[in-house]
Amino acid sequence: MPKVVFTPSGKRGEFAEGTSLLDAARRLGVDLDSICGGRGICGRCQVSVAEGSFMKHGIVSAAANVSEAGAVEARYRAKRDNLPEARRLGCQAKILADVVVDVPAESQVHRQVVRKAADRRPVEIDPVVRLHLVDVAEPDMDDPSSDFRRLQQALTSQWGLPPVTASLAVLAGLQKTLRAEGWRVTAAVRHGTELVGLWPGFVEEVYGLAVDVGSTTVAMHLCALSTGDVLTSSGLMNPQIRFGEDLMSRVSYAMMHPGGDREMTAAVRGALTDLAFAVAGEAGVPVDRIVETTLVGNPIMHHLVLGLDPVELGQAPFALTIDGSVDVPARDLGLPGAPGAYVHVLPCIAGHVGADAAAVVLADGPQDRPEVSLLVDVGTNAEIVLGNRDRLLACSSPTGPAFEGAQVSSGQRAAPGAIERIRIDRETLEPRYRVIGCELWSDDPGFAEATAATGVTGICGSGIIEAIGELFLAGVITAEGAIDGAMAARSPRVVADGRTFRYVIREGEPTLTVTQTDVRAIQLAKAALNAGVHLLMERWGLQTVDRIGLAGAFGSHIDPLYAMVLGLIPDCAPDKVSAIGNAAGSGARIALVSAAARRRIDEVVRRIEKVETATEPSFQRHFVECLAIPHKTDPYPLLRQAMTLPEPPAPGEATGRGRRRRG
Repeated sequence: MPKVVFTPSGKRGEFAEGTSLLDAARRLGVDLDSICGGRGICGRCQVSVAEGSFMKHGIVSAAANVSEAGAVEARYRAKRDNLPEARRLGCQAKILADVVVDVPAESQVHRQVVRKAADRRPVEIDPVVRLHLVDVAEPDMDDPSSDFRRLQQALTSQWGLPPVTASLAVLAGLQKTLRAEGWRVTAAVRHGTELVGLWPGFVEEVYGLAVDVGSTTVAMHLCALSTGDVLTSSGLMNPQIRFGEDLMSRVSYAMMHPGGDREMTAAVRGALTDLAFAVAGEAGVPVDRIVETTLVGNPIMHHLVLGLDPVELGQAPFALTIDGSVDVPARDLGLPGAPGAYVHVLPCIAGHVGADAAAVVLADGPQDRPEVSLLVDVGTNAEIVLGNRDRLLACSSPTGPAFEGAQVSSGQRAAPGAIERIRIDRETLEPRYRVIGCELWSDDPGFAEATAATGVTGICGSGIIEAIGELFLAGVITAEGAIDGAMAARSPRVVADGRTFRYVIREGEPTLTVTQTDVRAIQLAKAALNAGVHLLMERWGLQTVDRIGLAGAFGSHIDPLYAMVLGLIPDCAPDKVSAIGNAAGSGARIALVSAAARRRIDEVVRRIEKVETATEPSFQRHFVECLAIPHKTDPYPLLRQAMTLPEPPAPGEATGRGRRRRG
């Protein structure tokens, strides 16, 4: 039967030919709206269809895989003008072969939750762009000077600036602007040398955008440049997900499809443009008052936003096109703003450690502390920085999308209705859980009524971490990661699943479980991350670290205690492990309003020692040891002081309880 994958949720399944995309979405629990019962009237089930046949690690283009548009969609288009040519009505498009289907945000009942709110930490203001109110001399028949030359002279005489430069985009509107308010204008000058914006009369404030382009989500913060205050924030799923869930699959797409990199560049730039208009509209800010943008992202996102080919980043030695900071006219990236607005992209650290990691360093400041800090930006590609004021090391580990719900049977990304917290009774093995959008636990009175609108739809990343951690603490999962079938005698929650077992968190529609395959997927992801950490600690010669900061949308919402129980991070005093928020976004915000911060991070990045996990001989050894829960050889003594952990098996002992015995 044909396979269907829905993005951005990542849910997938096999369906008979002729099944409508709406029916397939409903059976998989995909968030696709419809109020007309699939009759093609309401138009709420609009989807984008990316045709493709499936390979082991990706998708290749193929022939048309859904039915052609028929009379119902033709009638809808004739009556309504809100169905773009690139979209189909999910209730009318029938599955014919393997297909990837993108559900746009406006077709979702519950918008995706992008958890990257900006924090409010103080920022030292050192403006990159400054405003100057000037009175410009009017033209005179006896003075042949151009309008721009007289503006230059006014800025020099009234503000002491050297003769400024200006792009053609700025010069195009200069004459009308000068004459609009009797030759009094406000000029925005970047670095004291370039005119980037000009407005009639007195303008008190201009604005900037701090942008974090992640492989899964894109977050944007609109800031007042004079104060650094965040006026509004917004985010959306990175539309590149349709080209691959993780970074390497997107590089593969660029390798296998001529022009694929340009497709992905256009997709992410379109998302940035939409977000810019959205945040400006929400704050009531004219877009032509946006004069500066700072942007961070991992190396592949960095290259794709800039329109650089990412293919070399997919193969050793993982060479970057450019690793230093970059200033690009915003118009070259299709971003709205003042005519001369710029985008400043922070420097990358190494081939797989990007500008987002540099921004985390800028925001957290390990280079200013005597104690050794471990900073982990948890995502589909974990970026890790270890160090203090004397030394800094960095590496990346390919964790994949498991922490974000993909590759997990009941997994989904963070959205209302997703289980985000879970506790399991040590005696009865009965679960209780909490979902996004509701503060009640599942055994609290009123939970069913409070979640009636969203339902209980799946398990997001933080819920998966806690579920496996709780199952380990309850003895259902062994240190090797096997679901212990003997527990079926204690609880009906542990049930046979072929040759292995699964744990049932919730019965009903949908039934939510943790399977043996799910546990393995999380083990592989967490082992990759922690192996990278241990590799850096080994390079330094450390046995422990003084503090751990968990960054990123996912890292900020996992319980640090359960991160250690699982072995996602090394042993540390629990009170020294904390979420540091969207540190990459905070670093982008700091760089937005501070030229000094830009110079500082440029200097710090150049002295960070890069460690390449792909070529380090000891990485595989660390990876194998980190597969165990929490770790094969590290007893986690600091964690054991805070809580009771199951005793590890004796050396050479194997429980062997994860498989069913043959009768």
